[in-house]
Amino acid sequence: MALALHAKRPDFVIWSSIWSRRPDAVVRFDLPSDGGGGTDLRWTPLVAAPLPESSLLGHMSKRLNQLINANLRYTFGQ
Repeated sequence: MALALHAKRPDFVIWSSIWSRRPDAVVRFDLPSDGGGGTDLRWTPLVAAPLPESSLLGHMSKRLNQLINANLRYTFGQ
């Protein structure tokens, strides 16, 4: 389970790693206003050197996409 390591309301949150193979990998969520009362969420995985091999990097991105985007879509029934 990820924990919030750092946050600056309402701008961003940084989650701890969700990968046991790369405990240094964190996820930054930027939360800029969309100008209409909502938020334009952007998430970015941040990893210290050395970068993971491409297969692990792909796995990490796919897992984040599933956890964040797909589960959110399922919540709204889409």
